Amino acid sequence: MSEQLAQRLCGELTKLVLVDPHTHINPHSPASKTLADIMGYHYYTELAHSAGMPKSHIEEPGLDPKTKVGRLVESLTNLDNTIQVSWLVELCRKFFGFTDDRITPANWESLYDKAAAKMAEPDWEDQCLKQSGIERVFLTNDFDDPLTGFDSSRYIPCLRTDDLVFHFANPAVRERLTRATGIEPTSPAKIKQAIGKLFEHFTKHGAKACAISLPPSFSPQPPSHLTELESRFNAAFIDQDLATTGLTSIRSQGQEFIFWTIAEFCAEFQLPFDLMIGVNRRVYPGGVYQGQDLFDQRVSLIQYKELFNAFPQVTFPISVLAQVSNQELVSYSWIFPNVVTNAHWWYSNIPTYIELDTKARLQAVPRNKQIGYYSDMYKLEFAWPKFSMYRQCLARALAQDFVVARKWSEDEALALGRQVLRGNVESIFKV
Repeated sequence: MSEQLAQRLCGELTKLVLVDPHTHINPHSPASKTLADIMGYHYYTELAHSAGMPKSHIEEPGLDPKTKVGRLVESLTNLDNTIQVSWLVELCRKFFGFTDDRITPANWESLYDKAAAKMAEPDWEDQCLKQSGIERVFLTNDFDDPLTGFDSSRYIPCLRTDDLVFHFANPAVRERLTRATGIEPTSPAKIKQAIGKLFEHFTKHGAKACAISLPPSFSPQPPSHLTELESRFNAAFIDQDLATTGLTSIRSQGQEFIFWTIAEFCAEFQLPFDLMIGVNRRVYPGGVYQGQDLFDQRVSLIQYKELFNAFPQVTFPISVLAQVSNQELVSYSWIFPNVVTNAHWWYSNIPTYIELDTKARLQAVPRNKQIGYYSDMYKLEFAWPKFSMYRQCLARALAQDFVVARKWSEDEALALGRQVLRGNVESIFKV
């Protein structure tokens, strides 16, 4: 009964047209051109490498797309148990007429050719969005993106700020900021002025959010040492050997200053500030591209208490990289009006963790403060299998914990599901 109920609820939720609130889509080339664009997604390359395929076999310079797919197919025998490969099979069935249970050395070439022919159709982008039930897609834009040449009513800009906060010491980043704003960032005051220009530019072009990914060690503080920062500006922001100069503290103050400045402009321009917390970069330098970053459990949201308290007018949609951090996120969303639970990020994006996290959020966090899911996709074809996975998890939680356990009607459960899937995206990001 519960499983049939969950299937009915999932079927109704699938009819809902969605806004995807976080992706890495390139709006100038949003859909795939070959199966290599799909199987080149980091989930497949990192899993293939983990299962024994040499990195050089995957990242050989000048590798032909069809040859790359053929090589990656060799690894699928060891990966067919993973949810990521189920996404691959599901999207191939949805879009390319694939009917087999597995992609194998015997059938992949015909699939490759059929997919290439479908992707070559002039309206493939529109087909992909329509079949996936996606109406609008949030982007992840570099701070110096001109934001031109695409439909910003379909592809919604989002100001990504990692480079500004964590790589400002790189001269190339400062040069990019100067070119983008016409302001040379030679002092904290000039930096603040330049960042203000970025916010003006992004909001003029329809941006609905600001975003950043954050390491476990980061703990934002108000710039109480601004006088010291002014006097030691070059030491804080220009590349030097921190091990010999002992400038780690002043560099951290510089990062905190830029981060805090961004939060101030989020308040001024009324933009939510998406925080993706807990990623350690280059844990495995020998890994494939985008397959090098991991989490650990030392991160805590207590590191952000100053921020949450200082900016009650800013909404902070929070993603945590470790599933073990979900209880803390639930608790902060329970207490802080401006903290919102945001999707199931990266290593938490498998059904076992999604179901547990979703149940906790639905049971403890106000219903208007939950953004159920985002795809985090690089190509449009991944919206369908990823949201399908989440809808199934959500439907099971609604069926078991609300209709069966709490005697809600199916209509009441569906109203909650629709709010989590789309309604809150509209109200929080004002789209």
